[in-house]
Amino acid sequence: MDTSLRCWVFVAFFWLFAPYASTAQQPLSDIEGATPGTVFRDCAACPEMVVIPLGTITIGSPDSEHGRDPDEQPQRRVTIPSAFAVARFELTRGQFSAFISDSGYASEGGGNCWYWNEQERNAKNDDPRRNWRDVGFAQENNHPVVCVSWRDAKAYTAWLSSRTGRQYRLLTEAEWEYGARAGSATPRFWGADPNDACYYANVGDLAFTRSLLSRQSDPKVSANAYHQCDDGYAYTAPVGRFRSNGFGLYDMMGNVLEWVEDCWNDSYDDAPSGGSAWLTGDCRRRVARGGGWSDIPNFVRSANRDGKAAGLRMLNLGFRVARPN
Repeated sequence: MDTSLRCWVFVAFFWLFAPYASTAQQPLSDIEGATPGTVFRDCAACPEMVVIPLGTITIGSPDSEHGRDPDEQPQRRVTIPSAFAVARFELTRGQFSAFISDSGYASEGGGNCWYWNEQERNAKNDDPRRNWRDVGFAQENNHPVVCVSWRDAKAYTAWLSSRTGRQYRLLTEAEWEYGARAGSATPRFWGADPNDACYYANVGDLAFTRSLLSRQSDPKVSANAYHQCDDGYAYTAPVGRFRSNGFGLYDMMGNVLEWVEDCWNDSYDDAPSGGSAWLTGDCRRRVARGGGWSDIPNFVRSANRDGKAAGLRMLNLGFRVARPN
């Protein structure tokens, strides 16, 4: 069977039978031998993982896609050669806190996060008092961790690998888009309409603009630029509150941007074709994908890309993990 067709068959199977898929919270020794959709957890404090099928998709955006950027081209066919597992949810504050407590890791540079200034209703840069514990708005342990750099994320995956004896890492950019699309070819896994986002994602929407504009007598931004729906969250939402995509992954769109492994390149010219990380280019910057809780529709698309300094910490930037086997 053609790998593209196999991927679509799996997506259809998942939507029909996901409620009956394995939800055992046991370690998994062999991802290659596991059924796609199998859910597992390698330790009590570990992220919950789901096995993703192999397949082939077209990565990037066509000229006709509204909101596209030149760095999303040329479109390319990418084959994921073997099954791998992806965290069902973005890494949470509680999980990151467990890592800090167990490892004694001190975030590189301490604080210095772009944080949310509640009084002025905008983002402020590099306050040394701010860090992932205090980002300027309320978060619980089941919210995605933010104000973590790419280097912080890499430190977490190294700790998790050591703790479990399994290889954990960030997703590659190709794996991320493959997982986010889950067999879809539309701008978002749910379709083309950005205003359907609030069923599937925590985005810049009416809840956000009510908060943003409530204390600005002369607003610098129009509410019309944002998603015209209400997801109920002005800032981050607890992970998994919205509908999953066809691979059983939650919050691939919205909530927070997610660090991936790759160095930044401003086009797909000469990009790897097999799903591996692109480790040449501007490696002082790393790729972030997925859009966040404050983002307009153009940024909440499967093909949208962003390059961020590897040491940057922001109030809408976190990560999730992968395990190749």
